[in-house]
Amino acid sequence: MRRALAASDLVHGRTSPNPAVGCVVLDRTGAVAGTGATAPPGGPHAERTALAEAGDRAAGGTAVVTLEPCNHHGRTPPCVDALLDAGIVRVHAALTDPNPIAAGGLDRLRAAGVDVTLGTLADEVARGPLRGWLHRQRTGRPHVTWKVATTLDGRVAAADGTSRWITGPQARGEVHDLRRRMDAIVAGTGTVLADDPALTARHPDGTLFADQPLRVVVGHRDIPPGARLRTDGAAPTLHLRTRDPAEVLADPAMRDVVDVLLEGGPILAGAFVAAGVVDRVLVHLAPALLGEGPQALGAAGVGTIADIVRLQVDEVRRAGGDVVIDARPASGQVG
Repeated sequence: MRRALAASDLVHGRTSPNPAVGCVVLDRTGAVAGTGATAPPGGPHAERTALAEAGDRAAGGTAVVTLEPCNHHGRTPPCVDALLDAGIVRVHAALTDPNPIAAGGLDRLRAAGVDVTLGTLADEVARGPLRGWLHRQRTGRPHVTWKVATTLDGRVAAADGTSRWITGPQARGEVHDLRRRMDAIVAGTGTVLADDPALTARHPDGTLFADQPLRVVVGHRDIPPGARLRTDGAAPTLHLRTRDPAEVLADPAMRDVVDVLLEGGPILAGAFVAAGVVDRVLVHLAPALLGEGPQALGAAGVGTIADIVRLQVDEVRRAGGDVVIDARPASGQVG
């Protein structure tokens, strides 16, 4: 299953609005015969890619897949048909498909005599590349990750507005790798006017990744004609003249967006937290102090300690000299 999870991670950000699924096919002896992941919309699903690689070795074998094989005919035929036609006798799935249109694949496999196991590494898979898609299926809106780089005293820039660089090269490299997995990056007009950001996903040498997220600018002020977002041609840019996070996430242009990376300043971040639409908080914490300057989070609708927004920490790790804290809203909080 972890091999299937790794395969899905390679295509994360390229499959929306379809889920980034991974599949491994084992032959009769348990040896890996094929590995596949979801192709961009219109292309084959993970199971069909893995079966094609396995060829005749799939007969009598096992399919290990991160999500229940689909049981409907959309842009491609049902994956259940492909598994049955290939002679697969066992299927291990991590999660059921919450989409009622595509669900029912495991029941159909069982009815055909296939040995089915559900729940293999379910929690690990649910926190992986399928996280945003599962959230969208459950809530009807994109999954929002707020990413922020801050000093130990919670500053995102110095008193004069300079902010490059708070964190080190490894942390910044991880952010660019995260960006390439996102469908959209959201920033406010204030950030665009102050920093003229590119909001692109780049390799360490500065060259662009082949896949770039949609750049979404939020706010009523105009984007200057000479801004990099207008002139670089690196990725599509959408300007939404609203400050309402709910309106941003519900805009028709965001229809196929599954994963959103929020990279705006403190005011925009506070608005998203106050609206209850931040689903993951990713903090890159530099062992440094500024004393003055903008804080990481602006007004977030917390007027008293009883309203504090508590987070559940999923992971704490090092990124070079910095610390990365990966958290999500605690049960009953935002998200």
